[in-house]
Amino acid sequence: MTLFQRGVLCLAALVLAGLTQAADNVKLPGTIAMTAYGTGSAGYTQMVSVGNLLQNEYDVSVRILPGENDVSRMTPLRTGRVPLCACGIASYYGSEGVLMFADRQWGPQPIRVIATSIASFGLGVAVAGDIEVETPADLKGKKVSYIRGDDALNLGTEAFLAFGGLTWDDVERVEFPGYGRAFDGVIAGQSDTGFTMSVAPPAQQLAASPRGIVWPRLDPENKEGWKRLQAVAPYFQPHQVTAAAGDYGKDNPWVGASYPYPILVANADQQSGLAGGLIKVLIEDHDKYKDAAPGNSGYALEKQNMQWVIPFHDEVVAYYKEIGHWTDEMQAHQDRLVKRQQVLQNTWKAYTSDAPEDDEAFREGWMKARAEALEAEGMNPVFR
Repeated sequence: MTLFQRGVLCLAALVLAGLTQAADNVKLPGTIAMTAYGTGSAGYTQMVSVGNLLQNEYDVSVRILPGENDVSRMTPLRTGRVPLCACGIASYYGSEGVLMFADRQWGPQPIRVIATSIASFGLGVAVAGDIEVETPADLKGKKVSYIRGDDALNLGTEAFLAFGGLTWDDVERVEFPGYGRAFDGVIAGQSDTGFTMSVAPPAQQLAASPRGIVWPRLDPENKEGWKRLQAVAPYFQPHQVTAAAGDYGKDNPWVGASYPYPILVANADQQSGLAGGLIKVLIEDHDKYKDAAPGNSGYALEKQNMQWVIPFHDEVVAYYKEIGHWTDEMQAHQDRLVKRQQVLQNTWKAYTSDAPEDDEAFREGWMKARAEALEAEGMNPVFR
């Protein structure tokens, strides 16, 4: 392990030191802290590579706080301990105020996207290769991993089960305390599945183990299967995955699914110039780090989904306007997403002013109030 890699593991708070100006008029703090997935994850590996770029090219120190679940990754962002999170799809749940964010301590979060990565990799349920699974329907009766405190991974698994017409009741649910432990459990035979990025180190470890690995096929022509999957998780899309652990590649792609991962986000009120400086580096210096970690190719300008499910940070919008990569259609979509966040936050404020004390009643009441407020504005609640 290099000295830099030891440094990024330091759980230090962000020190907003004086701004340092580097080449191409990039302005960034001298030190940046962020949360990310655990040290064995693809997201963490990507952020280390970006940190190396920032250190070498701009003399900016990056400190990464690895978190095993959504709570440990998102809490420092909410409390202001760090300004950035290289999150998973939990950032979308946070902006919507659902699942774990329907709790009275959370509510809809004012999260804004800086950049996302979607490349040749996919995201989905990796399955041990010794149990004869070809499609999600074949998971019936199998041991399926459930990660305590990680709604993103669990909902992804649930969506894949739904593609096959299954629910958690149709499988043997095996609980684990974290993402890494789940894959240790698959290799050890305690479970048969783990939700992950197709090129993540744990997937590679499973592929190299005696059990091997398969990725269940999601036929894009199976319209009913996709309808069931997207009813659970609308952010997924069909994807021909050419980078996946196991016997997969350009000549033998995994016919699967993907969504952006990681999703680099900040809060809307983070107006230090960090978001603007970072997007400039990620886009304009892409050639310098695109091969440094699996999935880094997904940060290219042409790979950015300009009309996804979370609004961009204001500084990022300003950058895209500056380089001429912004259209009226994109602005209209951005405005709708910002309005959606405002509706949710206004509804949360009104609801919590006189909410029931019982936790279950609180969540049920919030989800009802949330759906009614969005429908009143002609917006799809998605979650109920």
